[in-house]
Amino acid sequence: MADRFRVLFVCAGNDVRSLMAEALLRHTDSEHFEAFSAGLEPLGVDSRTLDSLEHIGIDTSGLRSKSIDEYQGRPFHYVITLCDKSSEEAGRMPFSNEVMTWNFEDPTTSERHEPFRHTLQEIHDRIKMFQTVKTRHAGE
Repeated sequence: MADRFRVLFVCAGNDVRSLMAEALLRHTDSEHFEAFSAGLEPLGVDSRTLDSLEHIGIDTSGLRSKSIDEYQGRPFHYVITLCDKSSEEAGRMPFSNEVMTWNFEDPTTSERHEPFRHTLQEIHDRIKMFQTVKTRHAGE
């Protein structure tokens, strides 16, 4: 496959979930995917996000909180929203062939035990499924 799929993960603050998704997809399949992330109103990177990723051996260098505005005019194969607020702002999304909504609980407000680890695992599971489906479909 000559070109990689360009995927933009979007969340409200680009401080946790979308950064996790960007780092995970980049780590697990950079051969087929080019991963990016952005927020509607970037809050800066939550240090617990970096800690969670580094704990499982994911490189966090270069991860930063970015505004969706940085990507206007740039096409993506997939734009994937990761929270309710971002999915409601479809008009602000860059051009994409397909917009998907994956809602994950915000670990910064969760009352679960080890919420960042739990959210990271949920996102990782969804990304593995996404890669499998999209790379299998591309090979047909």
